[in-house]
Parts: sequence; C-alpha cells; structure tokens
Amino acid sequence: MIFVPSGTFWMGSDRHYPEEGPAHSVTVDGFFIDEAPVTNAQFSEFVSATNYRTFAEAVPDPRDYPGILPDMLYAGSLVFRIPGKPVELDDWTLWWSFQEGANWRHPYGPRSSLKGLEDHPVVHISYRDALAYAQWRGKDLPTEAEWEFAARGGLDRAEYAWGAEFTPAGRHMANTWQGAFPNVNHAQDGYVHTSPVRAFPPNGYGLYDMIGNVWEWTSDWFAPRHEADASKACCIPRNPRGGRESGSYDPCQPEIRIPRKVLKGGSHLCAPNYCRRYRPAARHAEAIDTSTCHVGFRCVVRPGGSYEVT
Repeated sequence: MIFVPSGTFWMGSDRHYPEEGPAHSVTVDGFFIDEAPVTNAQFSEFVSATNYRTFAEAVPDPRDYPGILPDMLYAGSLVFRIPGKPVELDDWTLWWSFQEGANWRHPYGPRSSLKGLEDHPVVHISYRDALAYAQWRGKDLPTEAEWEFAARGGLDRAEYAWGAEFTPAGRHMANTWQGAFPNVNHAQDGYVHTSPVRAFPPNGYGLYDMIGNVWEWTSDWFAPRHEADASKACCIPRNPRGGRESGSYDPCQPEIRIPRKVLKGGSHLCAPNYCRRYRPAARHAEAIDTSTCHVGFRCVVRPGGSYEVT
C-alpha cells in the first residue's frame, strides 16, 4: 500500500458532467491505499481461504426481486459486446448483455477463463463482494473524497491524474477506448479489454490505474449534485432484473429502488464520444446489486481505524 498524506484539495468539476459539480474544497486525513486495483490472483486467494461466493455466482432470491419472471432466476453478470452495426448511444442494452455464467472466474462469459489474466483487475464484483474482500484483508473501501484525492497524485485541479493533456507527447497514460464507441476501438494504448494493473505509469503518489482500466467502488452513497438524466450519458448499466438487495437502504435517495454507491476512475470502455469519465473528478452511480466486466476496486487503511475482519 501507499501512504497518501493529509491535505486539502479541490474536489469535483464544473466543466464536465453535471453530477461532478459544484467543485468544492475538501480536507482529507492521511491514509494508506492499495498501489493498484485488486487483481484476479489476489481475489482468488480470498475465495480459496473463505469459500466466498460472489453476487454474480449466486442464483437471485426472488424475494429481493418482486415480480421477477422465473426464466430470469439464474446466476450471471453483465458483459460488453461490440454491436457490429451503427447504433444510437442512448440505449446501453445494444452493447451490454446479461450472461448466465459470467462472473469473476469467467469475465467474458461462461467459456472464458482467467488464464493469462492473473495480474489484471478482478471484475464482475458487486459492492458487497468488494467490501467482503476488504474486511477479510483488514481494510476498508475508500470514500469518494479519499479516492479522488489519491487519484490526483498531488496535482490539484488538474484535468487528468497526470496533468493537463490526455496523451502528453502522444503517450497513452491509461487504458481507455480509442475510436468511436461502441463499435470501433483502435486499441492505440495496446489493449482492447482490461490490462495488467501496472501497464501504465503511476501518478504522483505512485498509484497505478487510478484512471481507466476498471471503474472502482467507493463507500459513499450516490447523491447527484445537479438534476440530470444519467441513463442517457453513461456507460454503466444496471441489473436488468430491477430488484433490490435484501436489507439495503440508500439514505441519500430513499426513493431509489436499488441503492447506489459512487464509482470512480472510468474504465477501458470510456471513449471520447461517450462517457468521457477518465478524469479524477468524474463520478457515477452504480446499483449495489450490479456487477459488470469493467468494475473492480481497491482498498484503504486509515491510521487508527478499526476494521472488522471476516
């Protein structure tokens, strides 16, 4: 882990998506944060030691999904697929499919495996899964402010985690999408899907993959700063079953049927023409009962903190 010293920074942005504003000053106490996202190899250690079963590996409880059709009661997760034809960008169902058998062991569907992906970030992880791993390690999940402060690497108000230019001197600094999403990815950064967690340069604090590769969970409930139709401007789908995990409640937006947490960092599916969220200020809501092939996490430890280890 890397220690991030306490400090005050300008959180958010008034220049991009409305949910990022208003920009405001925040002070954060010092904390330790994982140098890189949790990898498949690390998550495998957790599963081997605990026999933990992720949300995507479990058949849904119909009590959590009132009115669900019987033919939707199967274990699975959301997987990205290139449509192969021109599509409108306001319907994510044209490139996301809920696949039976897709989970962290099978990131691209039931016939895929983790061979060669041991040092890639673990994906198909719900909020509950990320928290369970963190607690097992004696750690916690970062708050949104901690995550953004760490992602900036000491560059307060900079557009990107590495400075003002997206590709300084033509160099790709993160795993993102190059081309017209969702059909054309030129992979100029070297990767079509996820990449090894240290494939790109670290930021000023020595942290890898704070931008791109996979979105990362934070512990904060999502509360929009401005009224916006996020469903039309986002690359994050939701569980098509439309249910609610038992016992969960969002104190920020109790009217939301499925409680949501804040995701940060963007992913390899963020593109210039769609979901330009490969910036520290960018944020998005994710339902806690949803897992996808481009969402992972990392952990923190706060000096003097007390964590439940399970």
